[in-house]
Amino acid sequence: MSRKPIIAGNWKMNKTAQESAEFIQAVKDKIPAKDLVDSVVGAPALFLENMTGAVKGTDLQVAAQNCYFEEAGAFTGEISPKALSALGVDYVIIGHSERREYFHETDEDINKKAHAIFRNGMVPIVCCGESLETYDAGQAESFVGKQISAALQGLTKGQVASMVIAYEPIWAIGTGKSATKDDAQKMCAAIRQVVAGDFDQETAESVRIQYGGSVKPENIAEYMACPDVDGALVGGASLQADSFLALLEAVK
Repeated sequence: MSRKPIIAGNWKMNKTAQESAEFIQAVKDKIPAKDLVDSVVGAPALFLENMTGAVKGTDLQVAAQNCYFEEAGAFTGEISPKALSALGVDYVIIGHSERREYFHETDEDINKKAHAIFRNGMVPIVCCGESLETYDAGQAESFVGKQISAALQGLTKGQVASMVIAYEPIWAIGTGKSATKDDAQKMCAAIRQVVAGDFDQETAESVRIQYGGSVKPENIAEYMACPDVDGALVGGASLQADSFLALLEAVK
């Protein structure tokens, strides 16, 4: 089965509104056609309204970096998935290791968010990944497998087939240290096996799995050559327009 590549930039807590607008202006008319690659920018919530307006009529898509699992209520400071959907947001990144570590998000939280995102017509990008200690202990596959099974609990086969999973070894995020292409392929294949076991082979062959962790234009092609790697979730290399475009050009 041929799966369309998806490259998603994750800006994290970077840029101002002005800088985000300048970035969109610089890239929106240079994005490869959507039938070749899905091009996504994950931005802070403050900028999403302007960005979704600015990308209309282009092949650039917008992701939120997080949302809550309730649509409305007394949850001061949280981000409503219903409100994100109303803005025209396409994807929502959930379960990033920084959210798990710094904000103590649990597998149950992430599963609830996945359900809420689908209810509101958007697509979750569900992150998973292990620490260096877990990797060195040879427990990466079992650890990540449990994260995935928990995150996808109760979803339909169709929902899982349409979503995105981002494998990001924690030890390779922002460290300059990348997993080898063999490591990435092995883990993405293992994730696909978990999906096949929890759902079925057809669903596993449909779901797109990204690699993330110090991905840059210079190394993205080697990851994309792996049969089970369908794209990348990119941090630092997505912050500059020329670098982001170079990532897309490398995989289209």
